Amino acid sequence: MGPPLTARATAVDRAARVRYRRALMLMVMTLVVPGSAQLVAGDRRIGRLATRLWAALLVAGLVGVLMAAYHHQYVFWFVSDTTALGVVRLGLMLVAIGWAFLFLDAWRIGQPLSLSLGHRRAVVGLNGILCFSVAGTLLFGAHLVGVQRDFILTMFSGDTVHGANDGRYNVLLVGGDSGAGRWGLRTDSMTVASIDATTGRTVLIGLPRNLTNFPFAKGSVMHKAWPHGFDCGYPDCELNGVNTWVGDHQNLFKGVKDPGMDATISAIEGITGLKVNYWAFVNLAGFRGLVDAVGGVTLDVRQPIPVGGLGADVTGYIKPGVRKLNGFDTLWFARSRDSSDDYSRMARQKCVMNAMLHQISPETVLTNFEKIAKASSQMVSTDIPASEVDTFMGLALKARSAPVATLSLVPPLVNTADPDIGLIKRKVKAAIVASEHPPAASAHHHRKKASTVTGGSIGSLKAGYAANESSNLGAVC
Repeated sequence: MGPPLTARATAVDRAARVRYRRALMLMVMTLVVPGSAQLVAGDRRIGRLATRLWAALLVAGLVGVLMAAYHHQYVFWFVSDTTALGVVRLGLMLVAIGWAFLFLDAWRIGQPLSLSLGHRRAVVGLNGILCFSVAGTLLFGAHLVGVQRDFILTMFSGDTVHGANDGRYNVLLVGGDSGAGRWGLRTDSMTVASIDATTGRTVLIGLPRNLTNFPFAKGSVMHKAWPHGFDCGYPDCELNGVNTWVGDHQNLFKGVKDPGMDATISAIEGITGLKVNYWAFVNLAGFRGLVDAVGGVTLDVRQPIPVGGLGADVTGYIKPGVRKLNGFDTLWFARSRDSSDDYSRMARQKCVMNAMLHQISPETVLTNFEKIAKASSQMVSTDIPASEVDTFMGLALKARSAPVATLSLVPPLVNTADPDIGLIKRKVKAAIVASEHPPAASAHHHRKKASTVTGGSIGSLKAGYAANESSNLGAVC
């Protein structure tokens, strides 16, 4: 006589629960150590291959984290090397596919047809959640790596590497309007960022767009055309008009990839005596998107800043106070000239640059990465090669911990209609030397000297806006 019916039912239920727990455990094992389910209950060859690959990836990841912690330059190289990014992207996609396959195989090994209907549904649901969650996360990671790779390829397309000059990189930052027929033709602002190649200490040298009667670098095409300086008369021969003149004389620049920028650089070099290594053209309209992508920027608005004006209606004002501005307001803070002047605007632009440098943290970049990459690719055109991106990223990180110095070649220091080029070059050299050996409490000197304020900087046109000449830009903005 066999066991009682209730005993047989209990044994069947117990066996069903064991099979259910086994099926769940196989999937959890696959989540923790891919391939372990196959080693225990499936094809051991697949299991050995998967676990070894997983161990290799863990070791590589651990080594990468340790290198990142103790050698930041490795991180900068990694996120800017398109070959490495391509390999990582492909690797993430393959791991996603392989891991999803292991989850499906673990479900098969768990013998789902031997489970009760309720247990079978639970196992299928858990397997689907784990499979899509893990694979989806990896594929999203591959997408972000692809965004970064495309960003590097799109933005940093230069093909010539220039070494530092006298221990410094000099990068010309040109701001201009977007719109049909304007890209690269209408220079709205010009600043040379002179960066110490070792410490990252930076001097921002601003040049007014209405500067006239200035020389070009010797040996340049523009110097040959204007050996005695750009002196054809106002307003055609202002610094802002170099690109326009080049557009009417393209025949002089045969074989030159970017004649307008080439001519502008020769003007900057002739005025400042600095050798420009690279240039970056900033689409000021696209700048709005970048500020929004990083969540805004905090600025000290010292007086109402008009939104609009200069041929259009003033639609409002940015109110005074220390406030976090969105992209729209930050752009107008930097560009507004209604009830103001070019030199006040240059001071405000320096304050925006300083705020962006010191307020955008690596954490902000990581959490808003895709938005920042999209906005930056629409905003900036540059001849910096991709191979040099890691160098400038490292210098930018160092610059965050040091004050930014500034020198703007504007009144009362410089007569823009008849500039003393010798004086300008001496002032540029002195500003660079001072940035390497900053004097104590220099910021307080500017605060006491200037009694009035303008939008984003202490000072006035007569006394000089402090943000246009300071060894500590953050203290006077």
